Amino acid sequence: MKQYIVDAFAEKLFEGNPAAVCILEEWLSEELMLKITQENNLSETAFTVKEGNHYHLRWFTPGGEIDLCGHATLATAFVLMNYIDKNLKTVIFDTLSGELIVRREQLLYQMQFPSYALTPVEITQEMTEVIGFKPLEAYMGRDLVCVLTDEKTVRMVQPDLEKAKELPGLLLHVTAAGQEFDCVSRSFAPKLGVSEDPVCGSGHCHISPLWAQKLGKKTLVARQASARGGTLQCTVTKDKVELAGQAILYAISELTIDQI
Repeated sequence: MKQYIVDAFAEKLFEGNPAAVCILEEWLSEELMLKITQENNLSETAFTVKEGNHYHLRWFTPGGEIDLCGHATLATAFVLMNYIDKNLKTVIFDTLSGELIVRREQLLYQMQFPSYALTPVEITQEMTEVIGFKPLEAYMGRDLVCVLTDEKTVRMVQPDLEKAKELPGLLLHVTAAGQEFDCVSRSFAPKLGVSEDPVCGSGHCHISPLWAQKLGKKTLVARQASARGGTLQCTVTKDKVELAGQAILYAISELTIDQI
């Protein structure tokens, strides 16, 4: 079985967020998909099977299956359009988050995702202890989003990942207004076995609606300020977020799972 590794939200290799992509003829067991994911030791491995005119897409972290992942969706669309069916310009995925559509526009892959509704929550001492800085604001969707004072502070964060597991929310995002970009952020997912997600698409389904409201803009350029870094073009509507970015192939490998 072939596996592709793609740097998503990247304009060059070793930037953005690497995801593994497995194109299947039929589903493997959940146990085997999780073992493959853990062996890859990337933040996400995507598995997809063609069903009619759509593709059924599932995402796994080393900690288990997840309901939404932006960078692995982009990576999967990139593989399908460039290595499986080069005539494809649009791909429709059926997922745990509903129907997701990815369109190719020259070098950009445009993805429309559901937007998470955010509720302001009280800033706690536990948040400050985990982050190392007191947030200005905190919001809860699927994930916990903490707004910090400035971009420099976001880049300086070295969270206590063990204590972060005790915070509410699936992931922890820290964010601030940017200097060169509209906003910057970092994303941590110790509950899923991922210390820091280099570029988090589903996180920007929280982060971009927040900054769209704060800045009074529908279109944002967001920067994930991880060590690898990555840029996302974000367009926010009433209940949707369109994320666009580039991708580049790193590797194609052959998995010998038939020997199991």
